[in-house]
Amino acid sequence: MSEHKVTNDFSFGFSLGFSLIELMISLAIVSILTALVLPSYRQYIVRTNTVAAQQYLLELVSLQNQTMFENHGYTEKLETLGVPPLERVKNHYDVAITNVSNTATPPTYSIQATPKFDSAQAKTSTLTINHLGQKTGDWYE
Repeated sequence: MSEHKVTNDFSFGFSLGFSLIELMISLAIVSILTALVLPSYRQYIVRTNTVAAQQYLLELVSLQNQTMFENHGYTEKLETLGVPPLERVKNHYDVAITNVSNTATPPTYSIQATPKFDSAQAKTSTLTINHLGQKTGDWYE
């Protein structure tokens, strides 16, 4: 009789793991992709924060106009307008109402969002909008 050996080798010539070279190549590919994508992601975050600040400033302009109609004057305090900034805006910008003059003809004000130095927005410009809707800084249209 012939003897048959029973083996548990189901690999059919393939190894069951990864070689060190395969792992190194995979790691290199992931590193290159990360290096390419990360700067774009950072730019996206900066732009998103800037747009959030712009929206907040436009909301404050609307509330200032409403305050003017109701109280015949602009307010100097953000708290009076009753709309606190979103976390995204508060974490990256200092927002203030400046240059309020209710005795001028017409009355004037400016609202500024100044980037915080320790945030992702540090290299962006200060966003400003005044009572005429004139904007300074890098506004996205």
